[in-house]
Amino acid sequence: MANIKFNRPEILFPCFAQLTSLSGIGPKIAGMMAKRIGHAIIDLAFYFPISIIDRSACPDIDKIIDGEIVTISVTVLTVNIPVGKQKRPARIITENHSGRIEIVYFRAKSDYLKSLYKVGSQIIISGKVDFFNNKKQMTHPDYVVTSAQSEIIPKIEPIYPLSSSLRQNLIRKSSLMALSKIPKLPEWLDDSLIASQNWPDFKTALIRCHMPKSAEDLDLSSNHRRRLAFDELFANQLALCLIRNKQSNSEPVTPITGNENFIKRFISSLPFSLTASQRRVVVEISEDQKDTCRMLRLLQGDVGSGKTLVALIAMLRAITSGKQAALLAPTELLSKQHYQNFLQLLTGFNIQPVLLIGSMTQKQKKEIHEDLSSGVIKLIIGTHALLTEDTEFFNLGLAVVDEQHRFGVKQRYILSQKGGGCDVLIMTATPIPRTLAMTAYGDLKISQLDEKPAGRVEIKTASFQIDKIGEVVERLSKAINSGSRAYWICPLIEESDKIDIAAVQDRLEMLEQLMPEARPVLAHGKMKSDERDKAMQAFKSGESQLLVATTIVEVGVDIPEASIIIIEHAERFGLAQLHQLRGRVGRGNLHSACLLLYQSPLSHVAKSRLDILKQTNDGFLIAEEDLRLRGPGEVLGQRQSGVPEFRLANLSIHFDLLEIARKEASKLINEDPLLTTRKGKACRMLFGLFEQDIAIRYLNSG
Repeated sequence: MANIKFNRPEILFPCFAQLTSLSGIGPKIAGMMAKRIGHAIIDLAFYFPISIIDRSACPDIDKIIDGEIVTISVTVLTVNIPVGKQKRPARIITENHSGRIEIVYFRAKSDYLKSLYKVGSQIIISGKVDFFNNKKQMTHPDYVVTSAQSEIIPKIEPIYPLSSSLRQNLIRKSSLMALSKIPKLPEWLDDSLIASQNWPDFKTALIRCHMPKSAEDLDLSSNHRRRLAFDELFANQLALCLIRNKQSNSEPVTPITGNENFIKRFISSLPFSLTASQRRVVVEISEDQKDTCRMLRLLQGDVGSGKTLVALIAMLRAITSGKQAALLAPTELLSKQHYQNFLQLLTGFNIQPVLLIGSMTQKQKKEIHEDLSSGVIKLIIGTHALLTEDTEFFNLGLAVVDEQHRFGVKQRYILSQKGGGCDVLIMTATPIPRTLAMTAYGDLKISQLDEKPAGRVEIKTASFQIDKIGEVVERLSKAINSGSRAYWICPLIEESDKIDIAAVQDRLEMLEQLMPEARPVLAHGKMKSDERDKAMQAFKSGESQLLVATTIVEVGVDIPEASIIIIEHAERFGLAQLHQLRGRVGRGNLHSACLLLYQSPLSHVAKSRLDILKQTNDGFLIAEEDLRLRGPGEVLGQRQSGVPEFRLANLSIHFDLLEIARKEASKLINEDPLLTTRKGKACRMLFGLFEQDIAIRYLNSG
């Protein structure tokens, strides 16, 4: 497939002008806007109001309701404006044929008020009316104009989500200026689609968002919001289609067939049988490996579904084809765990796994790097440094990435180029809703493990108010005296790491006093890695029966003897994260329990979250509910994830548009793979508008 150049079309240049190009926005204000809105004209155009002020009510004064926002014409009767720094307010009495209303100002400049209010003058005022001492008052009116200036007062006024350092009037004025800079763009959607959905054109939809005529215009289900959401989803799906198309037309690679007898002998040596879903996924992956196209596959499975074993079988297929295999894990702890498991599983198979982690000496690392580049090492396990540019492989056939759903298309592409081009298998224990999978992983094939190995016992989940912590400790003490091991999870408070650490240390001290026989140990992210590993090892060996920790244990920790987990302030966690934490227990054949401690009163969302967790252990059902309750960014951790940060689309509301976008994108790329037709060229503007630069860099890479 020919290399495709997507430079930003010149027609889009005004959209990406800096906000300082707008009248009234200097460097200081632009800096404040950058934190919340962005740097460019298009960022402001995509920053929509969330509510309105309706100023259309013009009732008689005697019929005004307390708290009502009104716009009325009155005559100034008396003006009482204190001079100097007096504490008493300024009071202006006004009236019309239907009654009187008092205007009140606190600490306003007297000269300004005197120029605004003159006895006998007729003015129009707009603002909120309150009742005070049987009087109707308007404190600091939003608008005060003459009759000739009546059109200055908008009937409907948009309200933007802003910090205290930015003013509504500035954003309203700047938004309208920004819209005037955006050109009328060629249409990129089919006329039939626009007609069937009753959608306006792109710019008209933007204008309607910033100039609502009613509260209904702010609804995400309105036609103009759905149009803009579709444009963004279409850009995403079009980029992914282009990538898939490029992959399918890329240079063929040598198929990885492996030694089937060796694979069968390994599976037969296991002390358990593969589940039906494991067998199915092993076949799916092996078919990919045998293909001449590079594999890019996502393997998702609930906690304890056996993903790592499936990955090891794929790695053995690469190794027995004469290639190398690498497993990338997010932490040293998890890397060591995989290493120990592989050592045990591969006993007697003449394949020696090697561990590469940051805490090793420079001499150890150098030896491993040399053995990797010469091909001596066939199977290596390590942290993210394993796949950096300075780590060279002799013949890497498969890179497996564990628990790293938090990276995007660009990073996946970089991985696939390792060793001159290798297969990539990404594993995640965070079940991903279908809508997220289509947007974040649309360039990957997806395999799903949807059953757990035989013998796994269902985890019982219950919730308690946190003021019953004494009762919980008493029950936990009895369980530990009976031989149980338990996790006690303290929540993270994003604003302050110091508070987090203090809270978890306080909880450790309390439990040491109340349950000394449990020999509690502590693990959190701010500890030195060797201290943390020592605590984890003590818990794993049974020297300690109680691990007090933050969410550092959320993924990868596999201690089958642990059968109880207590999650403190569970209302602060998302559903998927609670499910991940719960998955630390129930990993063996012991009856397991999860206790959710919450602070009342619970919000509606928090209550729904805890109720769902108590009702089901199905991670995929939980993931769908989490998406519905919180949105895509929170489900996978927006700041770090490969999930696109949609600004106009909300997947929990616009999910139906995603399927349409996928079909439209596939149809277009099949008809016009190089985007050279009139419509294709128009679609290139979507890449510019929605900054699909990852896809563009991928395509330009050759």
